Amino acid sequence: MDEQVRQGVPAAKPYLRLAFPLPLEARYWYKNSPESPAGLGYRAEAFLGRRKATGFVVEEADSCPLEENLLKSIIRGVDKEPLFDASTVALAQWLSTMYFCSLGEALGAMLPSGRRESSQVLGELEDFVIGDKALPLTEEQKTALESILASEPSTTYLYGPTGTGKTEVFLQLAESQLASGRSVIYLVPEIALTGQVVRSARKRFGDSCAVIHSRLSPSQKLGEWRRILSGRASMIIGARSAIFSPARNLGLIVIDEEHEGSYKSGNTPRYHARQVAMYRASKEKAILILGSATPSVEAWHSCESGAMKKETLRQRPAGGAFPSIEVVDMRGEKTTISARLAEALRATKAEGRQSILFLNRRGFSHFFVCNTCGAELSCRNCSVSLTYHKEQNQLVCHYCGYRAAPPPACPHCGSLDVGWKGFGTERVAEEVENLFPGWSIRRLDADSVTKKGSLESILEEFRKGKIDLLLGTQMVAKGLNFPGVKTVGLVLADAGLNLPDFRAAERVFSLIVQVAGRAGRYDPDGRVYIQTFRPDNPVIRLASGMDMEAFYDRELMLRQAQGFPPFARIARLVLRSKDREACIGSIRQLARKGLSFRGSTVELLGPSECPLGMIAGSHRWQLLLRAFSLSELHKAVRTIIEGVKFPSSVYLEIDIDPVQLL
Repeated sequence: MDEQVRQGVPAAKPYLRLAFPLPLEARYWYKNSPESPAGLGYRAEAFLGRRKATGFVVEEADSCPLEENLLKSIIRGVDKEPLFDASTVALAQWLSTMYFCSLGEALGAMLPSGRRESSQVLGELEDFVIGDKALPLTEEQKTALESILASEPSTTYLYGPTGTGKTEVFLQLAESQLASGRSVIYLVPEIALTGQVVRSARKRFGDSCAVIHSRLSPSQKLGEWRRILSGRASMIIGARSAIFSPARNLGLIVIDEEHEGSYKSGNTPRYHARQVAMYRASKEKAILILGSATPSVEAWHSCESGAMKKETLRQRPAGGAFPSIEVVDMRGEKTTISARLAEALRATKAEGRQSILFLNRRGFSHFFVCNTCGAELSCRNCSVSLTYHKEQNQLVCHYCGYRAAPPPACPHCGSLDVGWKGFGTERVAEEVENLFPGWSIRRLDADSVTKKGSLESILEEFRKGKIDLLLGTQMVAKGLNFPGVKTVGLVLADAGLNLPDFRAAERVFSLIVQVAGRAGRYDPDGRVYIQTFRPDNPVIRLASGMDMEAFYDRELMLRQAQGFPPFARIARLVLRSKDREACIGSIRQLARKGLSFRGSTVELLGPSECPLGMIAGSHRWQLLLRAFSLSELHKAVRTIIEGVKFPSSVYLEIDIDPVQLL
């Protein structure tokens, strides 16, 4: 026991209550271990039933409400010093209530899982994006900065088109808070594609900067967590989960590119980092700053209604101008690259400048089809078409990873008249290589950057001007800031418009505007070409005209008429099971309980099969609940799920404020 006291567990109490990162509402009492004790804020290994599990000590006591002979002893304490404190438990309690998960699941999402601490983190992430030299602030930037600092801690939206210097305002706000002894959490949607922020922060803040991202090992994440917990790191940069960092005396939270869907967790607890940030900022009296060139519809509405303050930037400090944008009608074209875009790419190359092509679709073709009977090849585990990857000669499902060799004949009718429809980045890359022989062309998508360091290598080559044309998926739409880029082409702007999701138009509009923003950031001659089969579609038309206000006005009008956010709150209950009948029977059971809402302010939509009715062999059915307040929505969800018993083969997912309905 003396050795354990020296390692950081002073006067360990005899009884501990553990929460396990499992869908179990109960928390279990155990006797402490004299040989390897634990305390509040520690992890402990214990038997849960017949198996060993690691839980979080959320309570310690001198006495226990259970009889002594009913208690097991923990096997051992995992940590040598506390990993969290009472404030972390309180945040986890809120998270579990807000998103309908257990306390243990909430803590499991918040805390690093490493068993051994490693601090070899600083310098691991390659610096590959140009732009770490701070330019003098424009008058707009100064005004925004002074306005935010002069007001009481509140929520402000920093809006401005791409390249207007929002990052520099964020970093100077951070400098101000750090100078006053407060901590900063700076969230970015994807750490690998926001190297400029990391680079600038490390240059300014040195060892006080902690970076949390998915490429760190569990032990490295634990090392960074300890540095933050001890106060040695007060500038925390990271993706979604960094919002849970145990920052001391939190003064500022920044959410960069606030519109990004990656801020929403796809696993239990299905939290949104923006919602957690709002809760933490309110509780800890911190400034909350959100920013984007394409705000989410909810954020735009909050600004317009006065619920959130807005500061606007309009000028590009680096001297660039907003690009000229041309819509190219593809209905008369025979190839994926129109004659107009090909001409612009050649002219750009002749000037010694660079180009970017964007297509939000991987692979060579979108689907395999029989020209005789019309059959398509779908994944055997998911209700989606298989994508053909020519380099691998494989049909691949991008949801479950299923792979198959392409058949020589139609498996349904035996016809040899089979082929491919649609196209992806692989096919476009092949076409541009044939169209522009001798050019340096690189592809940037999830298939081409599987090796460690390949993403950084491609971007570094592009930054140095060694690549003439960069072709990619959403990766090229986020955070890339290269002075050599003159021309940007959206190969197929229509992709995504027909998805059965109320946010489809918002996503397409945002992608077009964000991709267009890669051109002309340093020179006033940027050109953007939007290829589309639907040139008269309102979303395409408004995005090409950069008419932000008209798009948001239209979208808000449609959302209000349809009863979708921000005019209502939605909960999505998804049941999935390998057993189709068990899944349908269970969703009907939930729907019957929902009949009690008739005549109330809560509306039941469904039940219905999910648009993606099967993923990884599991059938998926959903029920939507719509209410006009969060409290009403929570009450309705609790009413529906309370006391319901499903077959063991059926799994329930609860998603509050879902960002997609597929």
